[in-house]
Amino acid sequence: MTKPVRVVHPVAGILATLSFFTLFAGDFWRDLIGWPAYLVLAGVLAIGNAIWLVVARPSLRFRKWPKMLLLLMALAIASIAWARYTGVSGPGGHVDVLLGVLAMLSAAIGALAPGLILTPTQLLKVLGAALRWVIGLSILFELFVSLVVRHPILPVVRVAGIDYHQKHLPAPFYWSRDLLFHGGQIQGIVGNGDLLAMVVLVGLIVFALQRADGVSRPFWGTFWIVLSGIELVLARSSTVWVATVATAVMFAFAMWARRIGQRGRGKLYLTGALLLVAVVGGVLVAWNEFTALFGKTPTLTGRTDIWQQVIPLAQEHPVFGWGWLGYWVPWAKPFSGLAIRSGVEYLQAHNAWLDMWLQLGIVGVVVFACLVLTTLGRAWFLAVDRPLTDASTKHPFTAVALLPLLVFTAQLVQSLAESRMLIESGFAMLVLWSVTTKAQRP
Repeated sequence: MTKPVRVVHPVAGILATLSFFTLFAGDFWRDLIGWPAYLVLAGVLAIGNAIWLVVARPSLRFRKWPKMLLLLMALAIASIAWARYTGVSGPGGHVDVLLGVLAMLSAAIGALAPGLILTPTQLLKVLGAALRWVIGLSILFELFVSLVVRHPILPVVRVAGIDYHQKHLPAPFYWSRDLLFHGGQIQGIVGNGDLLAMVVLVGLIVFALQRADGVSRPFWGTFWIVLSGIELVLARSSTVWVATVATAVMFAFAMWARRIGQRGRGKLYLTGALLLVAVVGGVLVAWNEFTALFGKTPTLTGRTDIWQQVIPLAQEHPVFGWGWLGYWVPWAKPFSGLAIRSGVEYLQAHNAWLDMWLQLGIVGVVVFACLVLTTLGRAWFLAVDRPLTDASTKHPFTAVALLPLLVFTAQLVQSLAESRMLIESGFAMLVLWSVTTKAQRP
């Protein structure tokens, strides 16, 4: 089903671009203006997107809504009742869970408004604009630090409770470490190399698809592709490098499926299954060699240590979990002092599946897995099957149809080492692909 072309008001375009920019670069705003001002900004954007939905009134019948997404969000909301944290908001941490639910809804509505209202090409354009701002400002920021400031810099607004005057301040506390010309990992405006690398990979996909569909000018389309490739290398994220390889393999399989049509795909699926089993088996058997290949220790920079601490907590409330938070809140038990590595307190399980088990239990993991699998399946068929306008007319393949499949593939790989799929841009993208792939299926 193809959306009717809708004229997008300039204000709506700015709102969508700023919303995606904020979802991808929330850390930029928090480092620049602090948490209170950021929360006000996020609230204003959420209200703006809600008003946009009301005014535009996109039509989407109930059968076209992804049921697993609705069930997951309903489960998160219901978890307010059985929350088991203790902290500032008292036993149970119900207020903390309520705030986590509001953050989830804010991210969801930031994706729903453009996803339901814009056509795929318009959505690609808005995403491209937001990503160009993040990627462009990131390289300019690093150049400014290296050429003008010439030393590492801290956030403008600093987090309360952290001693920024200690002699050996942990590297993650810096906004930029002035490593652009020193062979180190750049962090961009988001202040984190892994986060920057993921944004750059999504940008690389978006810019390449725009170029392939001819919706970007040849020079500027190529410029942003090249710049994204350079920043991907400079960000030096092992997780995202693996995600890049996986995305390239998925692209190759999608092109193979497009070429052979609907018949004869059995060989393709068998090849894909065997390749997946071989890769997973090889990684498990040669784990030390695999991690060394990317310059990592077998603990994945302490990630497996965090996993070992999270699993017993999840087992305390295995069925429905501790309650939805999204972000871990450092003032609430059991998170206070739970995951401290080299003087840095980490506020995620560094694995979306473990985090889901901890927060919403086995029930949440099952619903989340069903949501992921159904979304991936719809994204696959949207990418490889020719769109139909009626029973007899088929349209040519478009590059934009590959967008959900390629970005979602990268997200799935990232979900094994990061919990970003459950918060901000990660959750917004999950909502976006879930809703749009469902709406575009016959």
